[in-house]
Amino acid sequence: MGKLAKELGAKAVANLRAPGLYAVGEVPGLALQVLPTGARTWVLRAMVGGRRREMGLGGYPDVTLAVAREKARAAREKVREGVDPIEHARAARSALKAAQGSALTFKETALRYLKAHEAGWRNAKHAQQWRNTLETYAFPVFGDLLVRDVEKPHVLAVLEPIWQSKTETASRLRGRIEQVLSYASQAGYRPEHAPNPARWRGALDKLLGAPSKIAAVEHYAALPVGEAGALMKRLRECEGIGARALEFAILTAARSGEVRGATWEEIDLDAGVWTIPAGRMKAGKEHRVPLSAAALKVLCAVPRIADTPIVFAAPRGGQLSDMTLSAVLRRLAVPAVPHGFRSTFRDWAAERTHYPSEMAEMALAHAISDKVEAAYRRGDMFEKRRKMMNDYAAFLAKPEAKAGVVVPIKRNRA
Repeated sequence: MGKLAKELGAKAVANLRAPGLYAVGEVPGLALQVLPTGARTWVLRAMVGGRRREMGLGGYPDVTLAVAREKARAAREKVREGVDPIEHARAARSALKAAQGSALTFKETALRYLKAHEAGWRNAKHAQQWRNTLETYAFPVFGDLLVRDVEKPHVLAVLEPIWQSKTETASRLRGRIEQVLSYASQAGYRPEHAPNPARWRGALDKLLGAPSKIAAVEHYAALPVGEAGALMKRLRECEGIGARALEFAILTAARSGEVRGATWEEIDLDAGVWTIPAGRMKAGKEHRVPLSAAALKVLCAVPRIADTPIVFAAPRGGQLSDMTLSAVLRRLAVPAVPHGFRSTFRDWAAERTHYPSEMAEMALAHAISDKVEAAYRRGDMFEKRRKMMNDYAAFLAKPEAKAGVVVPIKRNRA
């Protein structure tokens, strides 16, 4: 064991100003290093596994003489235990940094999930719905909780108050929470194999009533088939781009969002074809719509605006809102919503024609649930669908007379 240096007191250490390395005694290898800049720092020199190591213990006077000696003793104790104190400290810093990197709150994790996925979603409205439900219901309850600490009681605290009164919203919210927590597990913010506390089957289904049994599914309000022609006659008498967009939506049996987002680039007036790209379709697949003469007439009547590619552009540019089409129906006092006219078309095809069901489903761009049928159905029956849409346009052009009331005639008795 080497000779110990003379022990220096706190006052003597404070007076060390000239550049150099000064042993301060009491703990072997502990010294105060004075740099040419005037800065002073503690250094511990020791042999670790046959290798000479030099370990910094902090700057003086922030680290006092007493604290420096305490740190030096602890480091030498680790050396005696066969631990390299420098590597041990480096590993501790790395572990702390890793822990801090994975210590995200549920809100921070949800926002990362949205950023990673919203670009692949159909439209901005879908992303906004995600954000709104989480901000309204989940974030106030456990948004600031570390995502790794979110458990079933937290999820239930969010869902139970609205499960009976807002069943559909609550059901969607549960699925969104589940996806955020699943993302957290895969990203390393939660234990990967820990059960997801928001999953339905085998977990929350034992604690919450089935949504289908709590609230009946509310279908979109649709107009009866027999009243569609009369509505079209009144609609064609209305002015405004909203009325034209609604008329086009009815004639094509397309979704409101598909119509409102339609661009002139998607439409071939000469061929009578509207090709909706996959990115704007609910099923994520390109959809071709045969345009009837009536639908083409609507398009030809719509003015083209130079600075926008949108067919049914809002007065100030950009897309019309869904409320614009709904407002047209309200003005006409029609108890239906724009999306409901897809049901009207489906009822027409089923009740008034002999067109096969799959052709009507194809016109509506519905996904095929039967995988075998989907595998064999390669074409889109386009020309057959063209005839069907022409027939539908012809049907809409002839309002049906309402059935009159039959009044019995009393016979005069002789």
